[in-house]
Amino acid sequence: MELGGALTAFLGTCIFCLILVSAWKRRRKTGKLPPGPTPLPFIGNLLQVKIDEPFRSFLALRDQYGPVFTVYLGPRRVVVLCGHEAVKEALVDQGEDFSGRGELASLDRNFKGFGVAMANGERWKQLRRFSLTTLRNFGMGKRSIEERIQEEAQYLLEAFRKTEGLPFDPTFFLSRTVSNVISSVVFGTRFDYEDKTFLALLRMMNESFMEMSTPWAQLYDMYSCVMQYLPGRHNRIYNIIEELKGFVAEKVEANQETLDPDNPRDFIDCFLIQMEKEKGNPSSEFNVTNLVLTTLNLFFAGTETVSSTLRYGFLFLMKHPEVEEKVHQEIDQVIGRNRIPAVTDRMSMPYTDAVIHEIQRLTDIVPLGVPHTVIRDTEFRGYFLPKGTNVFPLLGSVLRDPRHFSSPEEFNPGHFLDEGGRFKKNEAFVPFSSGKRVCVGEALARMELFLYLTTVLQSFSLKPLLPPKDIDASPRMSGFGNIPPTYQLCLIPR
Repeated sequence: MELGGALTAFLGTCIFCLILVSAWKRRRKTGKLPPGPTPLPFIGNLLQVKIDEPFRSFLALRDQYGPVFTVYLGPRRVVVLCGHEAVKEALVDQGEDFSGRGELASLDRNFKGFGVAMANGERWKQLRRFSLTTLRNFGMGKRSIEERIQEEAQYLLEAFRKTEGLPFDPTFFLSRTVSNVISSVVFGTRFDYEDKTFLALLRMMNESFMEMSTPWAQLYDMYSCVMQYLPGRHNRIYNIIEELKGFVAEKVEANQETLDPDNPRDFIDCFLIQMEKEKGNPSSEFNVTNLVLTTLNLFFAGTETVSSTLRYGFLFLMKHPEVEEKVHQEIDQVIGRNRIPAVTDRMSMPYTDAVIHEIQRLTDIVPLGVPHTVIRDTEFRGYFLPKGTNVFPLLGSVLRDPRHFSSPEEFNPGHFLDEGGRFKKNEAFVPFSSGKRVCVGEALARMELFLYLTTVLQSFSLKPLLPPKDIDASPRMSGFGNIPPTYQLCLIPR
């Protein structure tokens, strides 16, 4: 009896010691995470993070816990980075450590780690290198990207003239023209503005961008392990993207049937040629799945982000007519009324350049940033981030950092001008993110924003339907993206 009691005590002591050792090892492995609110079982920090206003909620937590903190979005642990210094230290100074693509469950079910935007590791490196090179080559080819944009801008002017000064919603005018630029690169052709298939694609992209910013999408990203099996609105993103994937897959099949390796027509042809070159390489990531999904990444991002920024831009200019007037004056002085604007004009137009930068800054199209993950155990600012930790670099907090922008909540082109009226760079200007995951289409987007804005304002004045002081430029919805409000305007020929 005494032996049994002693054995029980011994085993109990052993088990207790094992628990202590296990806890110590786990603590050592986890290290000291950044501070944050105490999570509750299953719901995490949903009492502190509103799913319909995640960005504002994160800023409130920043005020309490500092620029680097930990939150639990349901059971999902995320480290949030706020302000220019913290984001730069992570994405630039420790760029390799933070170079992984984080979890975005609402899209992961479609992409499953394929395509340049959602890939990781060697797959991401191969696809990113190829995409950058190919886009650059198209920019220097027989028909440059600049020429494609200039041509599309003229089609846009023609469509705008048909409004005859009457009120209209610019949403699909802008998405059609912007989408045709990236379409000419990835598909080798533009679409007619009245093409029913084209219009259906644009509606799907517009709707999916909105759906990604709904509370339903935020809930899905938190509880995908359960919600993927349930019916409901959260499945709309999946269904829309599957339709878009089907369209791109059909384009790929058509190109495969008519491919001439000596005369590539578009991004798809270039990828197919690379697939053939590497078909004997077992570590190659050049396959049909990556082709379809990388093309979709470029097509979607190249349509929705630039067109949304232009929609915001028109709204800001109508709210600040004195800014629009100065842009008109600079266009008249540098370009005149007859010559088509060119990218080289930008160097001689510091005010217009500053206005475009300020539009992008205040538009803040993806305020939370696309999630990152650390690819190895990482020390950061005295904290320990275990490999695989998801990280939200809040780009919106950088674009509104009061240490780098004197009036962060106001539309003020002076943020990008020096005392002599010359354009000045600001290192906190990161609408395309920064570091190793910076947007592959940054150069194209910058070119489009300048050429479209100057081309439209060269020919038209923007007329709002409300007094400027009554114009509300607040996002219609703010989640993954800041969705522009719906509005109408009139275009008055100059």
